[in-house]
Amino acid sequence: MHRSGPVVMAWNVFKFCTALRAFGSLMILLVLGIVGVSYYAVVVANYGPALGAGGIDSLLALAVLILFHVLLGLLLWSYFSVVFTDPGSVPPNWKPTIDEEIGENAPLTNLDFSNHILNLQQGHLAETGNPTIRYCRKCNQLKPPRCHHCSVCGRCVLKMDHHCVWVVNCVGALNYKFFLLFLFYTFLETTLVTLSLFPHFIAFFKDVEIPGTPGTLATTFLTFVLNLAFALSVLGFLIMHVSLVAKNTTTIEAYEKKTTPRWKYDLGRKKNFEQVFGADKRYWFIPLYSEEDLRRMPALQGLEYPTKPDLDAQ
Repeated sequence: MHRSGPVVMAWNVFKFCTALRAFGSLMILLVLGIVGVSYYAVVVANYGPALGAGGIDSLLALAVLILFHVLLGLLLWSYFSVVFTDPGSVPPNWKPTIDEEIGENAPLTNLDFSNHILNLQQGHLAETGNPTIRYCRKCNQLKPPRCHHCSVCGRCVLKMDHHCVWVVNCVGALNYKFFLLFLFYTFLETTLVTLSLFPHFIAFFKDVEIPGTPGTLATTFLTFVLNLAFALSVLGFLIMHVSLVAKNTTTIEAYEKKTTPRWKYDLGRKKNFEQVFGADKRYWFIPLYSEEDLRRMPALQGLEYPTKPDLDAQ
């Protein structure tokens, strides 16, 4: 009797992830739906009507409403900046001009470059003599430093951090700051909504008459629980990314360099922060960069990154 060996089913999770593209507009509508429910609960159902109450209640309602709208505007600005900003693609026919492995500021010769490409295409990375030159066999092109291939987008992304289903886009070199601001303002907004609706939430469990229709009360209850859950989850995510920025690394790089004690892109917390947010403090809290920063900081363009001088030759 013929006995066949065990059947091994290779499930490629990245092929499954390509289905995430279909969620596109649905995820954006979900985000807008959550924002809409929160807006109704805070502005329409509770603090809007409180403006006419007079006294301290009116002042409190005015303060909540002003802060709510300011944070909401910054949140939506940051969110759509992430959604509609390309995270960074490899320019056509891009190739390295500096042999970083030997630390010389000299272009690669045509013969050396051709040999590197041939070896990389054949998968002989160790034979190239220059492991800093990387090649993507899926895109059939060279990969700049810190660039990775996204299986969901089907292309290489500059300084890729991860593919985020909430923003329906990759998070990379050109929109990472916007993503961090989106997390930051989402945390502040959800925290504000949670705190402002907390007295109304407590009222549900007291033996008192609560004004409003059953639908309004249910929406307020749901909004409080939803925003509390988002505030706690986003806080953890935000803390993780702040630690990554402090070390000048991405989520992918943090995983890849677990066995690498020294990271050549770690320039110190201040410079690491500027590699993402720019040096102009006026632009730190909005999803924009100054023209001066874009001109004099190549890292913001996603192709060139400064490194520690003592690690360049290693």
